[in-house]
Amino acid sequence: MVARIVEVEAYRGSDDPASHAFRGRTPRNAPMFGEPGHAYVYFTYGNHYLLNITTQKAGTPGAVLIRGVQPTEGIEMMRRLRPHVPDSELTNGPGKLTKALGVDKALNGLDMTRKGALFVVDRNESRFEIWRSTRIGIGEAGLNHLWRFYIRNNPYVSRHKPVRELKFS
Repeated sequence: MVARIVEVEAYRGSDDPASHAFRGRTPRNAPMFGEPGHAYVYFTYGNHYLLNITTQKAGTPGAVLIRGVQPTEGIEMMRRLRPHVPDSELTNGPGKLTKALGVDKALNGLDMTRKGALFVVDRNESRFEIWRSTRIGIGEAGLNHLWRFYIRNNPYVSRHKPVRELKFS
């Protein structure tokens, strides 16, 4: 399966109350403190796995939550993993995309910079506008930060009416 990342949110460490790393290192958030480019996968709300990619040098926590992806290859498999769901809702949210792509805790810590079970490739595309806004579902802790980045008007973006948004330049 192949999908284009269309929406992400950034999470930092001790200066970001919405981050899992805000109160320091734990067994759950340990991948956030590791090398950049690794998967940080965790289970939330008793129902969903969420996929993040670590972003900072080892010892400094930081990760980007993958919030939305646009299927480009293997959509039949995604449909099997998420049956009875319209194509437009297969991967337009962080829990939806992990189900559609078969991402679970087994991928936690995986190096996503190398070809393997799950990896990221830069296709060098530039025919779209990136916008930024406040993060989704974050109360006071995130209202001042425009740390959500997305392709505006892409149907696989999870939410289209953020509190505040600006064109990213």
